[in-house]
Amino acid sequence: MTNTNLFSNLIIRAITAALLCTSAFPLLATTVTDEVADTLMQLPAVSVTAIKGGGSVEKTESATWLTRTEIERLNLVNIKQASEIAPNFYMPQYGSRMTSSVYVRGLGTRIDQPVVGLNIDNVPILNKDNFDFDIADIERIEILRGPQNILYGRNTMGGLINIHTLSPFSFEGLRLSGEYATHNSYRASAGIYKRVRPSLGMALNLYATGTDGFWRNSFNNSKTGVERQWSGRWKTSWRPASEWIAENTASVSHSVQHGYPYQSVESGLISYNDTCFYKRLTVTDGLTARGRIGNIDLSAIGSFQYINDNMTLDQDFLPLDYFTLTQKRHEWSFTLDMVAKGCVGKSYNWLAGAFGFIKRADMSAPVRFFDYGISSLIEDNANAMSPDYPIIWDERELLLGSDFIMPAKGISLYHRSSLNLAPFTFEIGLRWDLEHTAIDYHSHTSSSYTVWNYTVNPPVPHSHNPVIINDRGSLSNTYSQFLPRVSVSYALPSSVGNIYASVTKGYKSGGFNTQMFSDVLQQRIRGFMGLAELYSVDEMISYKPEKTWNYELGTHLSFLDHRLTVDAAMFWIECRNQQLTMFPEGSITGRIMANAGRSRSRGVEIAASWQLPKGFALRTCYGFTDARFTDFSNGRINFAGRRVPYAPANTLFLGAAYSTSFRNSFIDRLSADVNLRGVGRIYWD
Repeated sequence: MTNTNLFSNLIIRAITAALLCTSAFPLLATTVTDEVADTLMQLPAVSVTAIKGGGSVEKTESATWLTRTEIERLNLVNIKQASEIAPNFYMPQYGSRMTSSVYVRGLGTRIDQPVVGLNIDNVPILNKDNFDFDIADIERIEILRGPQNILYGRNTMGGLINIHTLSPFSFEGLRLSGEYATHNSYRASAGIYKRVRPSLGMALNLYATGTDGFWRNSFNNSKTGVERQWSGRWKTSWRPASEWIAENTASVSHSVQHGYPYQSVESGLISYNDTCFYKRLTVTDGLTARGRIGNIDLSAIGSFQYINDNMTLDQDFLPLDYFTLTQKRHEWSFTLDMVAKGCVGKSYNWLAGAFGFIKRADMSAPVRFFDYGISSLIEDNANAMSPDYPIIWDERELLLGSDFIMPAKGISLYHRSSLNLAPFTFEIGLRWDLEHTAIDYHSHTSSSYTVWNYTVNPPVPHSHNPVIINDRGSLSNTYSQFLPRVSVSYALPSSVGNIYASVTKGYKSGGFNTQMFSDVLQQRIRGFMGLAELYSVDEMISYKPEKTWNYELGTHLSFLDHRLTVDAAMFWIECRNQQLTMFPEGSITGRIMANAGRSRSRGVEIAASWQLPKGFALRTCYGFTDARFTDFSNGRINFAGRRVPYAPANTLFLGAAYSTSFRNSFIDRLSADVNLRGVGRIYWD
């Protein structure tokens, strides 16, 4: 990108961001004048938000909250953009929208199970590959750090992200937003929020974004990074009685990305010769119902989720015919969460719930080798051992097929009790998880090669050898886990805040390495050629659950009539069987999830927010993490003392904002924001 284009792009985005913060162009006579800017409107005695949170639990956790005003000012539409705003929370932006790696406090992985959970309007998104999508009209974002397994279950051992979208009970009217930048980069949304009658509100939101990309593939001069995405969301909020409310959110999203700007280190060029794209269609419907019987709050959250995606890659990203990968998947899932909570007197609060899910994924992931890949990765390895009788593949294209059916289901029971004995508050939580996962696989190829006799001139065929593989099998695992949590909080004098300490067990479920099957097939082919096989399906396919013990000491402070808030925490995490992305030995095309023996992570976090007079505000967040292996050896190298890869050692956010409101004007609010973000160091091998 030229300096001129970069400068113009920044200017356009700055102007657009300011316009977007005018409460999304409230030019409309239908806009409610008493709109609550930063919080949801609390319905009488009941609300669909904070079903599991609220109360004393917020005093014993590390969390970052972003209001609608801050979200609009920072122009946030997805969780990757919220990275670094919360200390020790990092989501790298690279690859396709399927790539949603999350790292929190030294925990995280590049593929498979997430370390952080994501809830949209109380509905858990089960698949990490569906974390990266844009959301318009976000009401609030909550980023909770530390294990959330007690209340939210599987794969939340590093934290949880709660996103709440705007409700027709908190805003009524029309919201429009638009943005345009160089390289035909655009973003637009339109939302209609209407109360059909006092007890019934509906909202329709349409969103679209895209870009023509900022780089070119020098192989064919085509644009890389081209993307188009659209989505629609329909929300219905119904209050049949003063203490009962139901909210249903149905959404559909479709995105297409063409190519990725991956540059060769040797040539310094983006240059590859095969097709690259990622397409995804998602459909989600979530129903939340909440009410009160006596002094007991009852809630039910049910959801249906569907993903249909296709990732096709020139996996070598070179102008050579090595190999390509296509991964197509259909996935269905259902979840149901039942929650009850109440109190006894003013000192004891309790919460209990049951959660269940069921899902199934059908996936095919063929790897296709071409002439150069067959020659360099198969023939050269075999012929180095027998140059007088080399093999030549009969066809210069080899398909290694892999098909999978992956069902999973689980149930959970959980409870949390809180006892307030001023100035102390004691909490205890317990969760029992039972999960069953399985995989049915079919690995297949049909090809042949010829052994030539080079001891004579001219060479003559020595033998013709078919290679037919048709492997089928099934594997399954059942995991059962008890997860405890204990915390104590001390309220400081003069209501300035509290000090808390907690001990929590974290858990991330195990799974299966589907990306290894093409390499298993390659090893099976080695067997046909008389070479030793390096590994088998049973050895490489499964990886174990990851478990942690988390020790945390922190404080939440508030000064100057709540205009200055300070949060700080120290943590120590002991991890067993940490899940890591690794590349096995040999000439391989895939990667696997493996388990390290033991690791530990320690660090500190501090965050401060200061609301100054005359519309000025300051926010700063800093996180430090030292994550290292304590017991990990692959049989050749002892990695004890070395840093855990990909998890950053530092995160930093510094932000200053100014906002002023106008009355009886076309412009409702004008905001300006400047911020600095930093992340590092990041280690990898």
